[in-house]
Amino acid sequence: MSTPSPITEFFSSSDQKFAVVGASSNRTKFGNKVLRWYTDHGYTAVPVNPKEKTIESLACVPNLSSLPGSPSEYHVSIITPPAVTKSVLEEAHKNGIQRVWLQPDVDSPEALAYAKEVGIHVIAGGPCVLVHGITSEQAKL
Repeated sequence: MSTPSPITEFFSSSDQKFAVVGASSNRTKFGNKVLRWYTDHGYTAVPVNPKEKTIESLACVPNLSSLPGSPSEYHVSIITPPAVTKSVLEEAHKNGIQRVWLQPDVDSPEALAYAKEVGIHVIAGGPCVLVHGITSEQAKL
């Protein structure tokens, strides 16, 4: 039996909950496209943005601590400037979030070192959910 890839593990079940930090109401922005990818492919996704109330008709929360239910139940895609990413990872760790996907160009050596130090499973270094994501139907297989 082969070891599942980090992307396969990220989409561990078809009913997995997701959060998108850096979600945007601007449909041309990457944060909006990533959010729509999740919802278009059968997943529950919560937009996280402190400046928005709703994005794509979904209730937006200001931070990971405000996710509905238990934040630790979520896997998180992060689309933030690299200077902000480590603080998002710190909040994820504080809330028991174990899996994050740093979308292209959001990671930094400091953020990656922090994630490794605290044991957060990270996808980083280039893969993008828009290209490499696994649909909820594929996750059922």
